[in-house]
Amino acid sequence: MIQFGHKEFFWAFSLLIVFVLLYALYGGWKKKALKRMGDSSLMDQIILHRSDFRAGLRFVLLLLALFFLVSGLIDPKVGSRLQNIKRKGIDLYVALDVSNSMLAEDIKPNRLDRAKLAISSLIDKLKGDRIGLIVFAGKAYKQLPLTSDYGAAKLFLSAVDTKIVPSQGTAIGSAINLAAVSFDNPKHNKAIIVITDGENHQDNPVAAAKAAADKGIKVFTIGMGLPDGAPIPLYDKDGNKTYLRDQQGKIVITKLNEQMLQDIASAGNGAYARANNASVGLDNILKSINKIQKKELETKQFTEYEHRFQIFLALALLFLVAELLITERKSNWVDKLDFFGK
Repeated sequence: MIQFGHKEFFWAFSLLIVFVLLYALYGGWKKKALKRMGDSSLMDQIILHRSDFRAGLRFVLLLLALFFLVSGLIDPKVGSRLQNIKRKGIDLYVALDVSNSMLAEDIKPNRLDRAKLAISSLIDKLKGDRIGLIVFAGKAYKQLPLTSDYGAAKLFLSAVDTKIVPSQGTAIGSAINLAAVSFDNPKHNKAIIVITDGENHQDNPVAAAKAAADKGIKVFTIGMGLPDGAPIPLYDKDGNKTYLRDQQGKIVITKLNEQMLQDIASAGNGAYARANNASVGLDNILKSINKIQKKELETKQFTEYEHRFQIFLALALLFLVAELLITERKSNWVDKLDFFGK
């Protein structure tokens, strides 16, 4: 396992490319300048000590020194001790609706973006729990399996949009079923949070929630949207906005199906919260989840890391010293040794 103490210095590796380009430009300029001064074979006889090989070797050594210097600055650390870490928590799957209706702007900036912000905030408040992510529209897909790596969870969450699921619709039941079978330890306490506008078109989510509850999995729901509803915006390639229309040409209004979500939460022995422009309702859900008894979970983690920057800095110094010892012009003692030839 490798960690980096100073990731902010990774940008310095780009200097290697810059120096290579500058060296290539300098080499081209130098050749043109020598041609203007006279015939190349004649110039070789005049400048007896000039060695293109030596110049190139010095530049390569400088590049290597810079590479290892930057490598030392980012401070690589290698995990040296693997321990079993015991913690208390629950296993939690978030099932997020990514159908086009989640683009409605009755909750600002829109239902989906507001839900993602709320999930990110939820991740920040987790302590010892494992979290996974299910995305669904016409079908449900596991976006992220259960993990205690909250940074990875946020990374996967940031990639979620309405294009991630190819088939449109709102299969809430499928999302609950997928989450229910994705828990990998029957001994852990479990919960599912379904975040959707509740416009289910394809299955029986209440029955799915009841089946999950029978397995000891609590199902919570959060309704994204307002009862009055809002049109579904569509954007063309130029960014112009229009609205989704039905076959009669009327603008489609997507409304929150609050009763459906209340029924799902009731069948799943969970709780329901409705989002608005002031709050998403996750705080109340989190309070309910925290009342679930947290069981002891065991994971293997690296607990000790050893710094390795000394090795890279030593290599950088070695290549710098080597570069200083090699000159483009031969000294008398180098002429006698003749390591590289003329």
